Amino acid sequence: MQMAAGLSFLSATLVCRGTGVHWPVWFERPLVEGTLVRRYQRFLAQVELEKAGTVVAHVPNSGRLTGVFSPGRQCWLLPTVSGRLSFRLELVAVGSAVVGVNTWRATRLAEEALAAGILDLPGLQRPFSVRREVVPAPGSRLDLQLVDREGVFWVEVKNVTLVVDGEALFPDAVTARGAKHLRLLATRTAGGERAAVVYVVQRTDSQKVRAAGEIDPEYAKRAWEAAQAGVVFNAVEVEASPSRLVPLRPLPVAVKPRD
Repeated sequence: MQMAAGLSFLSATLVCRGTGVHWPVWFERPLVEGTLVRRYQRFLAQVELEKAGTVVAHVPNSGRLTGVFSPGRQCWLLPTVSGRLSFRLELVAVGSAVVGVNTWRATRLAEEALAAGILDLPGLQRPFSVRREVVPAPGSRLDLQLVDREGVFWVEVKNVTLVVDGEALFPDAVTARGAKHLRLLATRTAGGERAAVVYVVQRTDSQKVRAAGEIDPEYAKRAWEAAQAGVVFNAVEVEASPSRLVPLRPLPVAVKPRD
């Protein structure tokens, strides 16, 4: 299949030929259980391990982790084999829920949901190819570029960890980058291409996803404008456990501003 000229691709192409092929996302190594002590400098956390004492772990999440990160909570770390730190924070127990906090895994989970047919993007036909981290224009990058016989379908993936009263909320902090992605997607649909936002909710205690205007009014405004411009908003619920992450079901998304 011939690609549009001028696009820069940063990964190999994957091809999704049909539904029914589906598997969990497994952790690379067994996770280590610990207790949260504190988060600092945004991407660092102190965690108490039963045998190793207090260690410093990388927090792969730029959000506030509101309602998730709290001292004393049970958590799970992935031992790493490269980098400055020996551990990465992956999961946090919040009440009866286990929450996946690693935003790096969201794109892979979205791909799994698409391949399995859990997520259905309107008009997307099979087979379709998948490329990750694609640069559609100078100074911009989107998570996925899907290509079927009808052309390009751009997808930006967002990881969701905040749940309030059964609503999964995004963002949990002001995100100028998120608003920029929405403007970019709206520009692509204006040019005749298709585009979508996929929210990956790495916990199982919500019933829908909502653009959180009370946290970031600009993001919520841009989400509504993008929807009016033809950008599709989808979400998938993921069951997180210390052994694996499993996309379970689609969730409805609300981007219309509240009256």
